[in-house]
Amino acid sequence: MDTITHGIAGALVGKAFFAGGFVAAGLPRRESDGAQELRGHEAPATRVAIWATTLGSIFPDSDSVLSLFSSNGMAVISTNRAETHSFLLLPLWALGLAALTRWQCRRRKITSPPLAALTGIYAAGIALHVVLDLITSFGTMIGAPLSGARISWDLVFIIDFVLTGIVLLPQVAAWVYRERHTQPLRALFAWGFFTLAAFGVERLAKHLGFPLSPWVSPAAALLFAALFFLPVLRGWGYGVPRSAWCRAGVLALAAYLGACFFAHRAALQFVEDYAARENLRVDAITAIPLPPSLVHWSGLIRTPGGVHFTTVNLLATRPPKFGFSGDAADNPFIAAARRLPEVQTYFRFARFPVVRFSERGGINVVEFVDLRFFGRPTRGPQPFTFRVTFDSAGHVLSSGWAE
Repeated sequence: MDTITHGIAGALVGKAFFAGGFVAAGLPRRESDGAQELRGHEAPATRVAIWATTLGSIFPDSDSVLSLFSSNGMAVISTNRAETHSFLLLPLWALGLAALTRWQCRRRKITSPPLAALTGIYAAGIALHVVLDLITSFGTMIGAPLSGARISWDLVFIIDFVLTGIVLLPQVAAWVYRERHTQPLRALFAWGFFTLAAFGVERLAKHLGFPLSPWVSPAAALLFAALFFLPVLRGWGYGVPRSAWCRAGVLALAAYLGACFFAHRAALQFVEDYAARENLRVDAITAIPLPPSLVHWSGLIRTPGGVHFTTVNLLATRPPKFGFSGDAADNPFIAAARRLPEVQTYFRFARFPVVRFSERGGINVVEFVDLRFFGRPTRGPQPFTFRVTFDSAGHVLSSGWAE
């Protein structure tokens, strides 16, 4: 999941369950705190709690920032989503962040929740991040450093605009209805922004080869209008506290992930039926979501000779057609490439790798491609393609990610 969505999701959970739980001196909330929330006023400890959930949900991606300064070219697959995403180390990260936050709050004379409560809040944010990464197809080392196994649940694409909208919309709705005199302008702004975003996603989907039905964007515009304008009737929207908006968002997120689970099972069934029908020797099999909706899936089957692939449209009336991308025949250059430490690291990461070989003017090129990240072969390098070049004598000329 992208870092921005992680932060938005963390803020949603913080506002839903931790906002209003602390007031001055870290005491439990009073009945009057609900009225404070409605008026948009928060105790300092409440703001710290929300920021802690948000920062906790962003913190695990600090490994990506560190990899930018690493001389290890394989850091993106060897250290990304590793120790900072580990459930084993989660209590350590949460306690350290809580202690650092308490120290900063004391320095600035800001009231904050007690250390134990703040540790729990940070733990919730970090755990939320790890779960939202688990549901993608990249792979997360939740057992690091004891285990390097990457776990993937393959329920949503790494960048899921629907999920981002679900965790963002309730917070915007609460902002729209925070004050009566600004509600019309805020509602109009929010409706325009999200409507333009919906049509932008539609254009992006068409560009990627997964066009949406023409009614999706207009339906989204109507949904946004209902959310931002209908609650003004009889002043109902002004009486809903922010925590209620955000808890509704958490429920909507749970419902969406449930829908993704059933869509994944339906898509996977097509792939499993094909493997059984063709009597394939299966090394790995999955259905991976494709952007931007849960209707499109990539079906992948790794066999000893290569990868069978397809695109599944759950709304289509015809069964999907499968293609096959075979491995290049073994030769000394491929064997030499496989012995390189970087390639061995690559194969610990790749789930549906295909081996390609070509000879260009005396230069021998070996490429390893993981079809997981596009679902089918394309012209030119695909994401996470690792290339090794040799001269005619078998000496390595270059090795690294294909550009």
